[in-house]
Amino acid sequence: MKEEFVKHLQSILREDQWALEENMSSHVTFRTGGPAEYYARPNRQQIQPVLDLCSRFGVPWMVIGNGSNLLVGDGGVRGLVMEIGKMMDQVSVKGELVTAEAGALLSSVARHAARESLAGMEFASGIPGSVGGAVVMNAGAYGGEMKQIIKSASVLTPEGEELELSAEELDLGYRRSCIPGKGYIVLEAKLQLTKGSQQEISDRMEELKSKRLEKQPLEYPSAGSTFKRPQGYFAGKLIQDAGLRGYQVGGAQVSEKHCGFVINKEKALSRDIRQLITDVQNQVESQFGVHLEPEVKFVGEF
Repeated sequence: MKEEFVKHLQSILREDQWALEENMSSHVTFRTGGPAEYYARPNRQQIQPVLDLCSRFGVPWMVIGNGSNLLVGDGGVRGLVMEIGKMMDQVSVKGELVTAEAGALLSSVARHAARESLAGMEFASGIPGSVGGAVVMNAGAYGGEMKQIIKSASVLTPEGEELELSAEELDLGYRRSCIPGKGYIVLEAKLQLTKGSQQEISDRMEELKSKRLEKQPLEYPSAGSTFKRPQGYFAGKLIQDAGLRGYQVGGAQVSEKHCGFVINKEKALSRDIRQLITDVQNQVESQFGVHLEPEVKFVGEF
C-alpha cells in the first residue's frame, strides 16, 4: 500500500514537494522531534487532491505552518504532515486591505504592510508563526491580536468546499477560533489595516523588537510563550514564584531570562520538554492552585 500511495503522491506533487521520513526537527521552532512518515508541501490547488489521496488510502494527516507552536514527539508522526508554507505565501495590498496566503510569515506580512504605510499589524512583526496558524489560534502579542485586524479568512472544509468566513464567523477568542473544531484548513486571510505614518509604524516595530530582544530568550529554540495566560495571573510570574527559574529536565529548561518560556537549551529531546512542561504545571497547581494550560500543541508519538 505504501508504494502505491507514494506513486499517487508523486503524480500530484513535484519531487521537491514531498519526502519520506522527513525529520520534523527542521520544521518546528523547538528544533526537536522525530520523522514524519510522509511530508508534503502542496500549493493551494494541490491540497484537495492530496487530502483525497489520504482518504482513499486511509492515511491520517495533519497540517502545520511554520511549526512555531508545536512539540513533535521523538517517535515522529504516523501518516502525512502537510506544510502550508512557501508554496502558499503570496501577499497583496489593495488600499487598506492586505490579502495574505496562509503560508506567509506574519513577520513578512507586517513588513509588507509597513512598506505600504499601513498600521495595525506592528504587534505581529516579531511573532514567528504563519498567517494560517495565526488565524487558527488568534495569535497576539503586546496588546494586539489577530482578532483586531482580520476581516475574513478563506478556508477549505472537510468536504472540499472553499468558504470565506467573516471575523464573527471565525469566533475568535483568546488563543482560539472555530477552525480546529470544524476541521477547516486556512487558505488565506484578509486583514483590514489603516493608513499611517511609515516612520511611526517602523519605529513601533523597532520598539517591540528591542523589547523582545531584552526580555525573551530568542537565542534558544522555543515555541514562544509556553503557557496561555491564566485569568487574573501571569504564567511567567507564577512559574518564577514557584522557584522554577532555570529548572531543567535533560536539555530542556525554564528560561532564566523569562520564566514563561521553555527553551531547548542543550539538544533537548521532545520528551524532556514535555516532562518539564508537566513538572511546571504540577508545581504551580500545587503551590498556587492555578492550572497552566499549554499554548504548545503536542503531536506525534512520545
